[in-house]
Amino acid sequence: MKILYRLYQILIALPIIILTTALTAIVTIIGCTLGKARTWGYYPAMVWSRLMCRVMLLPVKVEGRELLDKRQSYVFVANHQGPYDIFLVYGFLGRSFRWMMKKSLQNIPLIGKACESAGHIMVDKSGPKAIHKTYEQARNVLQNGVSLAVFPEGARSFTGHMGKFRRGAFQLADELRLPVVPITIDGSFDVLPRQKGINFVTWHRLRLVIHAPIMSEEQGPEAVQRTLEQSYECIMQDLPEEYQGFIENPDQ
Repeated sequence: MKILYRLYQILIALPIIILTTALTAIVTIIGCTLGKARTWGYYPAMVWSRLMCRVMLLPVKVEGRELLDKRQSYVFVANHQGPYDIFLVYGFLGRSFRWMMKKSLQNIPLIGKACESAGHIMVDKSGPKAIHKTYEQARNVLQNGVSLAVFPEGARSFTGHMGKFRRGAFQLADELRLPVVPITIDGSFDVLPRQKGINFVTWHRLRLVIHAPIMSEEQGPEAVQRTLEQSYECIMQDLPEEYQGFIENPDQ
């Protein structure tokens, strides 16, 4: 069965993925250039992300969508198990949002340009001015119900366990008085773990758990730290026992 699934990936799934990825990027670039980036920057990628799961025959379960207010902007924070995290959040969160992502992703042909056209926020850590510019861009994005999605660990896990959370997204939510929504991603590491060389997808169910929004009544460093810790615990408690507990990520 494992051999058949790998043959399916090479002969059927891979050509579909390459074609639809290029098509999605082109549609996004053209659509955003013509206007309505909020629509063209989200829906093509949402459909593409769902296809990435369906074409690999991966079942997806979503919990907690009913906890969100359609009119409210949020800062979504999720654990980062693997590449399929992007497809899970983009495809099944059900909210228009922008990613806060590494600037190096701009270098990927077509995809980098599509992300730029869609208005995703490229994190530039080259200096204080660049960081300040990044946050100003995020403030401009978080309006009229548009939300922000962030992986606070900043890097994929090597073990499936969670690393440390960085404070940036939580500070931004604190400054703008926006609720933070923790999201637990479960199964992505089992589907495609982080390792060197060619890696095939392993069949495994995927689960996206949307937790209740956290809105601190206070502001400042202590409130930011409390929200960070509360979000971390919310995400951790819904992970399988084998991935419970902190393990340091050398990428951090």
